[in-house]
Amino acid sequence: MSSPSDCRFSESHEWYKVDGDIVTVGITQFATNELTDITYVEIQPVGTVVSSGDSIGEVESVKTTSDIISMFDGEIIEINDAPSDDPSLLNRDPFGEGWLAKIRTTNSSNSKSLMDQATYDNRYPI
Repeated sequence: MSSPSDCRFSESHEWYKVDGDIVTVGITQFATNELTDITYVEIQPVGTVVSSGDSIGEVESVKTTSDIISMFDGEIIEINDAPSDDPSLLNRDPFGEGWLAKIRTTNSSNSKSLMDQATYDNRYPI
């Protein structure tokens, strides 16, 4: 399995899908494999203003708790309640139904500093 080719990836294992000024954020399959059984998800509420490098929430598993980092400046405009209601959704479908938040970004050029799918998959094979 490979990561989606229409996303960009961070060293901290978040994926970002940029569509104009809207960035959808989630965690990668590699991250879910490393975390194993995810037991809790919390995302900052709609309206939260974030800067690149800020935590927008956390994912807790039987192993550890990990921050979810935004690589974009902007405002959270939507959160996906499904992973909070059923955290195991992230283990099953991190690139689909397991997306976490949407941010209206003020600068999408940050995506250029992120890894493309081929680079990420070579560095972190699933």
